[in-house]
Amino acid sequence: MTTGPAVQSMTGYAMRTDNAQPALSVEFRGVNGRFLDLALRIPDELRSAEPALRDLLRGRLARGKVECRVNLHADALRNQTTPNPAVLQALTASLTALRQALPDLAPPNAAQLLSYPGLFAGTPNLELLQVRLLELAAQALDDFIASRISEGERLKVVLHERLDAIEAIADQLRVRAPEMTAEYQRKLTERIEQGLSALPASQSLAPAELAARVTQEVSIYGLRADVAEEIDRLLGHVTECRNRLNGTGPVGKRLDFLMQELNREANTLGSKAAAIDLTRAAVDLKVLIEQIREQVQNLE
Repeated sequence: MTTGPAVQSMTGYAMRTDNAQPALSVEFRGVNGRFLDLALRIPDELRSAEPALRDLLRGRLARGKVECRVNLHADALRNQTTPNPAVLQALTASLTALRQALPDLAPPNAAQLLSYPGLFAGTPNLELLQVRLLELAAQALDDFIASRISEGERLKVVLHERLDAIEAIADQLRVRAPEMTAEYQRKLTERIEQGLSALPASQSLAPAELAARVTQEVSIYGLRADVAEEIDRLLGHVTECRNRLNGTGPVGKRLDFLMQELNREANTLGSKAAAIDLTRAAVDLKVLIEQIREQVQNLE
């Protein structure tokens, strides 16, 4: 049984709300990214909690572009019926300084004073708010990771299906390879014999020398046509992909590298199409590998 964090997609979403006054909400959105890219949108009142919030995210996420949006729903605080003492004191000091600097400045009217930002807002306990924020963020992060794991499980099913298809093609090639190699060698032998038999009598070869030359050429081209090694490596990479998918933790970068290796073997098989009819198989393999590569970009 595997332990540790499950394979995750980098795509996910979650939101949690704490309705205690003032109400808080934390929202996470995640998309693909080569590295961990955090974008935090936090109200000024809670800006001091940003370092702790970043540490929380870095401790549990490895890759992806993640947006964290914190909303402070302080309607109740904004609707106080008495002025906030701290804001009123600051406003008074500002008006005094303005009157001293600009004696002819017209005094503000009642509407301007009453609309001063924060004048009728309460003073929240910022320390308690930060504690609530981090607790709520941890809960939302649990939901966010759960959504990434769920999407990761869906992607794993798709990837295993594509790997099954690659194995099926490789198994077919392994079964048919000796037959195709023998057929190629037969045709090559006929062509060499026909070419040599057309030489003038002065350049003709003795039967023993002719047989040796044919055997040599067939052996050389037979080695070029043999695909057993490529098939073995291809299946080895498929096995490694399965092991990674069935393991734990971030796997995206390793799987992306394995896609390069799979593509290299598919290209080698395709390059031998002149010797063995592998064109269709090589194309099918490359299509499957590209489909896997596209999905792998979504994995952490």
